[in-house]
Amino acid sequence: MFFCFAFISNAQITNAKITFERKTNLYKKFKGENQRWIKEEDKIKIDYFEMYVTDTLSLFKPQESDLKENLSWTTSKNTVLQNLNAQTRYLIKTIWGEELHLTDSLFKRRWQITESNRKIAGYACRKAVWQANDSTRIYAWFSYDITPSTGPESFNGLPGTILGLATEDGGVVYFAKKIEILNPDAKQFILPKKKKIYTIPELKAQMEKQYGKEKWFKNMINEQFGIW
Repeated sequence: MFFCFAFISNAQITNAKITFERKTNLYKKFKGENQRWIKEEDKIKIDYFEMYVTDTLSLFKPQESDLKENLSWTTSKNTVLQNLNAQTRYLIKTIWGEELHLTDSLFKRRWQITESNRKIAGYACRKAVWQANDSTRIYAWFSYDITPSTGPESFNGLPGTILGLATEDGGVVYFAKKIEILNPDAKQFILPKKKKIYTIPELKAQMEKQYGKEKWFKNMINEQFGIW
């Protein structure tokens, strides 16, 4: 009876704080001339995030730190609030040094759930695959034990919370390192908002007008709005 009760309790987790570690391979992210700025010992950049989860909301944000960050410009640190009931999301992105606030509906993805399993931070997870575009495939590992359909960045849409996320080439990898079962304070989900809040189509159209002829523009738009 004890083991049955423990299993049922574990399978019904709806409230938690999850700490994520993200590893970015800068050699894979930057090609050609850009690599000359990156030393061999700096090629793997590590960033930390925390995600607060309830049955209706999730907030993913960078972990605060007073430490000086090396090569801070090489990776982005997004804040994403997902309202699972209203099917909306609010994003804070820093693009070219400017903090931009955006609102949109939840990102819809077509997942293929596989039979592959692994443990992450002590939780059994099932692997799912999303073909983002012709050249990018994303792997996600979600846990049925933590029931809200959410995950790092703007990810969602699986029957459980995503605890691991990776590009197929391993260039960007997120893994949960610590899971605390707790009830997040409602204040955690209140974000400071700017006067100017863009919709994603609105911002993309504005950037297209300004930078659409640049060679790097298509890849940047795809990374910022088509995957993460």
